[in-house]
Amino acid sequence: MKLWEGRFDEPAAKSLEQFNDSLPFDYRLWRADIIGSLAHAEMLGGCGIIAAEEAEKIKDGLESIYADIESGKLKIEGAEDIHSFVENQLVTRIGDVGKKLHTARSRNDQVATDFRIYVSGAHAELQANLKRLISSLLDMAERGLKYIMPGYTHLRKAQPMCAGHFFNAYSEMFLRDLERSAQSAERCAILPLGSGALAGTSYPIDRRVTAERLGFKAPCENSLDGVSDRDFVAEYLFDCSLAMAHLSRLCEDIILYTTEEFGFFEISDRYSTGSSIMPQKKNPDIPELIRGKTGRVYGHLVAILTTIKALPLAYNKDLQEDKEGLFDAQLQVNSCLSIMAEMLPEISFRGAKMKKAAEGEFCCATDVADYLAKKGMPFRDAHSTTGKIVRYCISEGKTLQSMTAEDYKKFSPLFGDDITEAVKGKACADARTSYGGAAASCVKANIRSLKKRLKKY
Repeated sequence: MKLWEGRFDEPAAKSLEQFNDSLPFDYRLWRADIIGSLAHAEMLGGCGIIAAEEAEKIKDGLESIYADIESGKLKIEGAEDIHSFVENQLVTRIGDVGKKLHTARSRNDQVATDFRIYVSGAHAELQANLKRLISSLLDMAERGLKYIMPGYTHLRKAQPMCAGHFFNAYSEMFLRDLERSAQSAERCAILPLGSGALAGTSYPIDRRVTAERLGFKAPCENSLDGVSDRDFVAEYLFDCSLAMAHLSRLCEDIILYTTEEFGFFEISDRYSTGSSIMPQKKNPDIPELIRGKTGRVYGHLVAILTTIKALPLAYNKDLQEDKEGLFDAQLQVNSCLSIMAEMLPEISFRGAKMKKAAEGEFCCATDVADYLAKKGMPFRDAHSTTGKIVRYCISEGKTLQSMTAEDYKKFSPLFGDDITEAVKGKACADARTSYGGAAASCVKANIRSLKKRLKKY
């Protein structure tokens, strides 16, 4: 039975039913729908809108439906949406008393409430997987404390750094994602139930009781906004999109750094694939797939923004399109976070190659300029002098590390014999001790800070 069919003389066309029905995807809301209905029934009974024994009978019926769906005894089918399915089941089980459940509510505020309950759970899942990934990154940062590697700007070697600094940078990104999700979840916890179709209700309901029962912060203060607001959907999808952006950046770096050309890391065979024709190939399919799925999640964000951009108040059927994209984004982002957290500990460091790269292509040139500046030469002059040294090395086939102290002194009398130690990769990395810097000591402090901040969640 359709909840609205009393108004119509003719049954709905089969094509309308197929086009209009949302049960094939909104069945995922069954837990939220029953939980929301339990709170609503309890409030109706508590406020005397229905008899207490009727509220108790409805509660027992809803709990039996929940148990049967959970166990697999009851299949979700044969209705236009999950809300109709649950109500029809309730009436079948307890009779006409079940029809009183919908007193003082509309499907408009019901679906908005159900979806907020669902999205609150989706945020909890997202946060759990972000925490797991950050923990894996922190383990990698601790393993990387004994290695140095080059940092890059413009994808050109820039300066040596402790390898742990690289992994901490991604921990910072994902920690922001975690914080962002927690803030979004807080905004999501506003109760639409009681807004009715759009204008509230004439029944003496107590919306604060319902909000407390469901763990919401408060009821919404405007019924029009309550039934039509889908900001919480867009926010969740934005949170997923930005987390995927950070994942995609990490994947790009892993793909680059595990190539033969870089060779800094190696992904375990257990998380790699091969080629059907080229026996030597070891492919980074996991990071490539994650990188590819990022655009898919972005698409769901753009879709909901497009859906809500010109909707008149209050509820419109367009809002049925708010769910499928979110369900898919939820699946994609959590599977990506999970597999990355699993793969990272299986990545090994190739320390010798990282060290060689950290000293190559004049990565330590800034330290030569800093050496002169610390001896009193203006930095701009020190920069120019170091540029001349680099040109000399290029023309003579030398490196900063192969230069002797006497070679350096030809460019400035400020150079001492200690310059040959100052241009070693580890010395350059260890010298960057400013707050937030790339020295191992700073990386250790960053790890401690990240762990402390992670505990808040």
